Amino acid sequence: MNVSVRDGDGLVTSVEALKAIYGEAGEASIAKVTKVLTPEYRRMIEIAPFVALATVGPEGLDCSPRGDLGGVVRVADDRTLLLPDWRGNNRIDSLINIVRDPRVALMFLIPGSTTTMRINGKAVVSAEPVLLQSFEMDGRHPRTVAVVTIDEVYFQCARALIRSELWNADRFVDPKMLPTPGQLMKAAKADFDAQTYDREWPGRAAKTMW
Repeated sequence: MNVSVRDGDGLVTSVEALKAIYGEAGEASIAKVTKVLTPEYRRMIEIAPFVALATVGPEGLDCSPRGDLGGVVRVADDRTLLLPDWRGNNRIDSLINIVRDPRVALMFLIPGSTTTMRINGKAVVSAEPVLLQSFEMDGRHPRTVAVVTIDEVYFQCARALIRSELWNADRFVDPKMLPTPGQLMKAAKADFDAQTYDREWPGRAAKTMW
């Protein structure tokens, strides 16, 4: 069914109107929020290999995927997380935002679990040599580490992951049904050599993982 939304039709433009639709948050939704990591929250975050990092800057918002072996962040204490920045495409959009506006939000995913962890806080970017060396992997170090100070932490309702069946292997999409990275690049830049990019990408990624 095709539905067109005309300007102004059904738009909710105030907090009061939203609350009239949804009502008040349940007690558990409020009680689960803490200012520091509980032992249970710490365990969830330490084991998570993936996090989506949201930042904000003068140009707007950015959300970046981050992943690592074991755990994607190191817990320094009950209010501080360390997130190393491993090799990527050097756009550094998230880091550029952080040095201008420290506000960050993180959402952690744990394969097989329908519980996600969320953190809101502030971050700084550190290039302190001893800190970088502490993250050594295959003889390499991150070029910077985001030091995140927690303002609030809580777990997220599991309904979204249950509805999506995110971890159901029977519903995994065959990558052959999707555009390749090279094809995606060519769609943005018509003269891009998609075949060479796709052929060389696996080897290049293997050599530049850390």
